Amino acid sequence: MKRYRNFIWILLLLSTVFGFAACEKATESKTDILEQFVALGDTSYTLAPGEELILAPQFDKHPLREYTWTVDHSEVVSLRENTDGSMTVIGIRNGTSIVTLSSTDAAVVAACTIIVDDGSAAADDGVIKILAIGNSFSEDALENYLYELAAAADVPIVIGNLYIGGAPLDLHWENAAGNKAAYQYRKIAQNGTKTNTASTSIATAIADDDWDYISLQQASPNSGQYNTFVTPLPLLAEYVKETATNSKVKLILHQTWAYAQNSTHQGFANYNNDQKTMYDAIVDATGRAADLIQADMLVPTGTAIQNGRTSLIGDNFTRDGYHLDLTIGRYTAACTWFEMLTGKSVVGNLFKPEALNDYETEIAQYAAHYAVSQPAEVTELTAYQDGGGTGVLTKPVFVGFGFNDAIAGWNGFMGANSYLAGESLANLKDEEGNYTGVSITIVEGFNGRNANGEKNTTTDMNIPSEVSSYSYFGNSKKVFSGKTIVQSTLRLSGLNKTKKYNFCFFGTRSDVGAGDNREAKYIVKGENEVVSYLDASNNMTKTACSNAVQPDNKGEITITITSGENNTNTTGFFYINAIRIATAD
Repeated sequence: MKRYRNFIWILLLLSTVFGFAACEKATESKTDILEQFVALGDTSYTLAPGEELILAPQFDKHPLREYTWTVDHSEVVSLRENTDGSMTVIGIRNGTSIVTLSSTDAAVVAACTIIVDDGSAAADDGVIKILAIGNSFSEDALENYLYELAAAADVPIVIGNLYIGGAPLDLHWENAAGNKAAYQYRKIAQNGTKTNTASTSIATAIADDDWDYISLQQASPNSGQYNTFVTPLPLLAEYVKETATNSKVKLILHQTWAYAQNSTHQGFANYNNDQKTMYDAIVDATGRAADLIQADMLVPTGTAIQNGRTSLIGDNFTRDGYHLDLTIGRYTAACTWFEMLTGKSVVGNLFKPEALNDYETEIAQYAAHYAVSQPAEVTELTAYQDGGGTGVLTKPVFVGFGFNDAIAGWNGFMGANSYLAGESLANLKDEEGNYTGVSITIVEGFNGRNANGEKNTTTDMNIPSEVSSYSYFGNSKKVFSGKTIVQSTLRLSGLNKTKKYNFCFFGTRSDVGAGDNREAKYIVKGENEVVSYLDASNNMTKTACSNAVQPDNKGEITITITSGENNTNTTGFFYINAIRIATAD
């Protein structure tokens, strides 16, 4: 029996090569623009042994490139080229194989997964059941938003995560071999109910459900070091297969992500503190490791995050330099898992976190979608590098320093580690979520984050307690934590050079003793300079404003923060919790 179905992108693995000429070029002008896209339809399909499927390429225009068909497991499926340029895929035996169509210059690629199943196992109940043996990186990727994405697509799903923070593969194997009840077992049931069971072993969690997929991953510092996979991964994979109640359980290897370029994680030294070096190493190591255990699936979350970093979001997909940002970071990871597990394109899925606008949602979805298509290389999101905005602020812009969770209406240098020079927020959003075209960068960093701000503030900035609780601080007079930070500097870019802007600052530090003045001096400079002062000591009500500042000829304004002349603190502490930016009337 033949089935006619189209497939789209997924994993790229190569072995047997079949030649394929995409078109006759004689009728085309050499000056014609080359095609940029090819699709094969769905991302996965199931065949019985002996069953046939025709794959017909669909191009965005008449193709001028030459193309090659490949299959990674020729023992699972065979290919037969047809005279019209399509390919017949023939199921041979139970297993999974990737069929790929790629241009000879590697510029255009499409792939699909073929599952050959003779139906000998128990009938599929239609529910996707995935268990991760992981750590905080599997928490970031699986425990947030994946269930909601599946629900929006009417896909029943059960999600489990065996969690130990920072756990590497050798610890997982040690725990499995010793049957140690060392994990938090987090589970999201088919109805969305979440449970967390402490002191759980790997064997107990595996026996808890008839898992379709079990995922393994390396700890992030070792994720790009293949030698750390070689011994524990095959042992753990074999243990999982032998322990699983589902004889057809499929093994997944999770490709995790590279750290932010300014990450302070000590494991970053394994990659010369360079993001690209780390990403390339992860792609290489996980690809080889997947082959080592003959994994059924490699989930390219790392590539999805790297794709997203080419957009206007920039290097802001993490909250602390290595864990994912709680909204767009985690959503991008979940989108990647959704598309891999379901075979459905995530582009256009109706679920999005409340804190993301439609534009950011598209960025996350396409970053994931392109990663599934090309898991071993970065796809630049050229269509998402400008979110609009003229630099004229029709509504105020609010920026917070150090708060943890995304808050509607607020931009943030979020978390405990985003205070260093080089951190930036591209294309700030105003209070209604509209992009402004204005960006802000930390030029001279702070000492660190303080979490002792007043929570119950009453100012005309209406600052949420989550924002007022945190600040970044400096110390101009004496060494603190090994550093003296005389001043910290911010730079705003993309401002309209013909306009003037008002800046209001809020700083607070609770539980300060009498007579301890912690005044900050805010120097706002463009074509002109305006200075304002604010004592953060136990402050709940006061702000300081520097108004009517005009950008320089580059459309930039700098804000220098240091201790004020009235600052009596022996260390010279100064603080910034929040800024409001508005176009002057």
